[in-house]
Amino acid sequence: MALEAVIFDVDGTLADTERDGHRVAFNAAFAEAGLGWHWDAALYGQLLSVTGGKERIRHYAERFDSATARRADFAELVQRLHQRKTRLYTDLVAQGRIALRPGVGRLLEALRAEGLRLAIATTTTPDNVQALLEANLGPAGPAWFEVIGAGDVVGAKKPAPDIYTWVLDRLGLGPQACLAVEDSENGLRSSQQAGLATLVVVNDYTLGQDFAGAVAVIGGFGAPGQPLQMLRGRAHGKRWVDPDLLRIWHAEAWRAGKDALSYR
Repeated sequence: MALEAVIFDVDGTLADTERDGHRVAFNAAFAEAGLGWHWDAALYGQLLSVTGGKERIRHYAERFDSATARRADFAELVQRLHQRKTRLYTDLVAQGRIALRPGVGRLLEALRAEGLRLAIATTTTPDNVQALLEANLGPAGPAWFEVIGAGDVVGAKKPAPDIYTWVLDRLGLGPQACLAVEDSENGLRSSQQAGLATLVVVNDYTLGQDFAGAVAVIGGFGAPGQPLQMLRGRAHGKRWVDPDLLRIWHAEAWRAGKDALSYR
């Protein structure tokens, strides 16, 4: 089965957005609201096990600030905090403070040049995705991606497969024609349950998670001066990720059979 499309996660995958982007914006929103909450880097790493910003806020309050969680207006507070956090985050991105991971821009351009279709499957909001892509790829950046599945377009967040199923439906492709690119165990489980072969590119928060069944695990996409770091799988003589290497990994996964791809 030939590779036709590559579906990317965003936070931690296309860019290291979490520690110095989303976390900073969350803390600023909490301070503006007069809450005595502060998510340091270590705590935020633990909270990342909860996918979705609103879900993360609710989880934190219910666990660490039950008085706030019992407020009559708690649901509205969560909405306000998340909306303000999103505006603060997009401001950070517009200021050029959140760059794509090394090699990402080059890879996206190469995939487009070879006619491979691009899509996004993420739990972050559409505004966050648009801001990141426009800041790093230019105003036309979002249009590079044929389908952008983001935010609350599905009810169940990762590790549920819903966002990938939603994206596949809109691409009009079966999972066997696609490769997912993720950075976390939750993301991998989501894509696997949708039947997708999946490449994992780790970051500081996800290194050491369980990536059983991934077609390969890498430390970064690689770039001139930053050779590809393989944590699992083979680089096949490549110094960085390119369309040919993605095709090889995709073909390897399907030759290995469905048992290596999903828990379906």
